[in-house]
Amino acid sequence: MISNTKPLISPEIIDDIIEWAFMHGVAFRQADNTAKHCPFSIAPMSMKQEVFQQLQQVTPIITKLINNIAEDHDFLQTSLAEIAQADPFFARILALHQQVHGEVNNRLKPARKPLLLMRTDFMDDRKHGAKIIEFNGIAAGMAPFGQRATEFHAYINHQWSNVYQQWLEEPQSTPADNAGLEQLAYAISQAANKVKASFTLQEEDRKPTFLMVIQENEDNVYDQHLLEIALQKLGLRTIRRTFKQLSTQLSTGHNKRLMLAGIGAIDVVYLRAGYQYSDYYSPKQDDKICCQTLSQTRLFIEQHHVAVNATFSQQLATSKATQMLLSLMSPKDFTRWGLTREEANLVKNVLADMKPINQETISWFNTQANKQAWVLKNQGEGGGHCVFGDDISEKLTQLKPHEYGAWTFMQRLFPHERDVPTIAVRDSKPIQIDNLVSEIGLFTAYYDGKPATELGGYAGYLIRSKSASEYEGGIHSGQGILDSLVLVD
Repeated sequence: MISNTKPLISPEIIDDIIEWAFMHGVAFRQADNTAKHCPFSIAPMSMKQEVFQQLQQVTPIITKLINNIAEDHDFLQTSLAEIAQADPFFARILALHQQVHGEVNNRLKPARKPLLLMRTDFMDDRKHGAKIIEFNGIAAGMAPFGQRATEFHAYINHQWSNVYQQWLEEPQSTPADNAGLEQLAYAISQAANKVKASFTLQEEDRKPTFLMVIQENEDNVYDQHLLEIALQKLGLRTIRRTFKQLSTQLSTGHNKRLMLAGIGAIDVVYLRAGYQYSDYYSPKQDDKICCQTLSQTRLFIEQHHVAVNATFSQQLATSKATQMLLSLMSPKDFTRWGLTREEANLVKNVLADMKPINQETISWFNTQANKQAWVLKNQGEGGGHCVFGDDISEKLTQLKPHEYGAWTFMQRLFPHERDVPTIAVRDSKPIQIDNLVSEIGLFTAYYDGKPATELGGYAGYLIRSKSASEYEGGIHSGQGILDSLVLVD
């Protein structure tokens, strides 16, 4: 029997745009070494041009602030000690940071050069305007996918304009330029060439070398490979290794040069791993504290003359604990890290309210707060680390007082829902979503304390959208879809 139900989008068009996605690397690797396309929207979200310009203006300032906090080692050690008592992994990172930089009264000058590749995630709240969700300073990837999403929607508009226009929220809009892949590659290549140039002429014929530290059995390899291809076009050699592999392959060359067996000198180390316990865990090694051997490998890297993202300092400075501390400060407090009062006010305006967890705030939450207006977060990175609504009170009863420091209350953000229904394509099937909301992550890059892109530190953006009824918006760890951005007056 032939169905008379008309499909949302013809199968021929779906097949065509999925093939475009595969051809351009917008996919995840599966366990059986096949590939699966990223879930995506059929047309972009819209944002007022003035809001986007505000975010482009403030985000490099945020990166300047985070960069300078990351180099304020006394502040990190003294301010984050309480959180470390509540979170063993956080404590491990803080201890490794101290090994790199020495005691508070006897600071050492680390050999590594800080390369801050950062993504700052925002939601445009209906009432309060654009606010920061979180900082991402380690494994802050997906700039390649962000740029590809912009190119992807341009392709749909070119080839299937009637479909694109049908699902476009604002017909009178302009696509927002997005060179996230190219600008991050530019920043990394600048750092690599500067490190290489600081060594002797005997390395003159050697290509600058970029090392990406990856997780075992990684599924998000295509986003990573897109960055590597862009770096290769800029003349760099690219290498991939896990912490486990590096634990037996690294050595020290002349003048604290970082050497990799079979490769030679390394100029840039980019960590796409290291933000969770499992990244340092090897079943064959009997180490009790966060796999001592593998975490010492990361420490070994920072003791060499090499550009590093993320340093221990950067990971601490972009943590939710630091974000909470900043939310409790006044704009005047930010000036100690090199911001003007005008810059400090801009940053303060986009910081969402946060509160520490203690007996007083728990009592306030249970008796006075609007429970739907807050989120409970721990220090974990990625999806699955948030508790919402009525579930918060139950979670608070499960926490012991010594665990409070690992958690924080954060103002819950309610972004604008898209005015028109949207088509999401997941697992090759189109699905209509009537209440899509989006978050925007802006990429920035600083090297050795200075902006490192051709756009004053700004690099590009990533849009992730989801149904407003879904809590987890990650693209490969939640119900999020890849999206792009158009601007309206």
